[in-house]
Amino acid sequence: MKFSGLTGVGLAGAQITSAFGSEAGIERAGPDKKPRTHFNMCGYAAPKLETVRIGFIGLGNRGPGAVQRMSKIDGVDIKGLCDLRPEKANGAKKLLEKTPHRPDVYTGNENEWKKMCERKDIDLIYIATPWSLHTPMAVYAMNQDKHVCIEVPAAKTIDECWHLVETSERTRKHCMILENCCYDFFELLTLNMARQGLFGEIVHTEGAYLHDLLMDNFDKEKYWNMWRLKENFRNGCLYPTHGLGPVAQVLDINRGDKMDHLVSVSSNDYSMGPLAKELAAKDDFYKPYANKTYRGNLNTTTIKTAKGKTIKIQHDVSSTRPYSRIHLISGTKGAAQKYPLPGRIATSHEDWLTEEQVKSLQEKYEPAIVKKVGEMAKQVGGHGGMDFLMDWRTIDCLRNGLPLDIDVYDAAAWSAIAPLSEWSVANRSNTINVPDFTSGSWKTNKPVDILLVKGGNTKVLV
Repeated sequence: MKFSGLTGVGLAGAQITSAFGSEAGIERAGPDKKPRTHFNMCGYAAPKLETVRIGFIGLGNRGPGAVQRMSKIDGVDIKGLCDLRPEKANGAKKLLEKTPHRPDVYTGNENEWKKMCERKDIDLIYIATPWSLHTPMAVYAMNQDKHVCIEVPAAKTIDECWHLVETSERTRKHCMILENCCYDFFELLTLNMARQGLFGEIVHTEGAYLHDLLMDNFDKEKYWNMWRLKENFRNGCLYPTHGLGPVAQVLDINRGDKMDHLVSVSSNDYSMGPLAKELAAKDDFYKPYANKTYRGNLNTTTIKTAKGKTIKIQHDVSSTRPYSRIHLISGTKGAAQKYPLPGRIATSHEDWLTEEQVKSLQEKYEPAIVKKVGEMAKQVGGHGGMDFLMDWRTIDCLRNGLPLDIDVYDAAAWSAIAPLSEWSVANRSNTINVPDFTSGSWKTNKPVDILLVKGGNTKVLV
């Protein structure tokens, strides 16, 4: 039974996970079950790769930027470029004309990506395709002895999350979700501050993806075959990881704590359905979308961890409001928040620190990765440099045989919030358990290394 098959079953969350969890993969390692035997990928260091040979799948929106960024990193060899559309694949190749990279192009057939994955001279597959293709492509690539980096979200169903975990463990290949917001400068700063105790015991965190994409989703050219519009037929927190990833690292989720259960509520839809009908009245192209049911404008999902911390995640891509990821950290000794204002910090209840005081703290707590390549990252770019920090760090870990900052358990747990929230929304916001994809290893897994004690020797070509 697929997880989506549970939607609409009118039972309490505890009853659902007990009755159907084993089939859907929800409770495979629940509190009343013995954790399965597994190879722990958290902290796993794959053999060093002096040169990381990469193949890219998906060159529509985010893919070309990744190709350009990777061409600026020493020790990288771009071997293959794949997109169903020849113009996209060949366009990406043109970006490399003034570089040493001479990739082969795979295009024109829906299975060309498999040929690239099957090559023996590729180490890493970088996936930036529509969401429904992420898990099938990642699983196939890992089975072909490749590490994988997957754009967000890594999976759409709980079954897919488990498939990623089990394949990564069996093949001992890294499966990283490309959560670039973990490498934003303020998020990295607050992670370091939290790690060093500035905020005391972390009690509550918040994150979000509040981004008005209403017209983009209905644009005929923006997303191939209108795939992103179609994703909005689902109702829940569909895109949780930008807000969740950074605060999950602050809370050491999967590395000392775990997400235990959640509840989720969505507003009604006041934007997508009305716009679909309005467009269909003028253009027959939109008629298939005019009578669809769309997700509510705003979804709010609240998660409680095993250690009693709370996380609030919001999702809204169809309301008229300024962009925000919220990013709030609240502890017993202080707090930090970014959005709607620039990043601010408090160490008492009286007020936020002054700009001068914050600057002093930024200098004291500047993360090692920012000291190392922060300015170069800003030059290369990608959402202000955070994309490049993510790519550089990934390559540096692979070249030095170090564990990745974001592993397959993060990819699964962060992505699982979407289907779990869908179930909760469909069942009057009942509680549902979050699977333990680590099968108990979260209790002893070490926190993400942010000190760059090892590695950090990969050069930037700017």
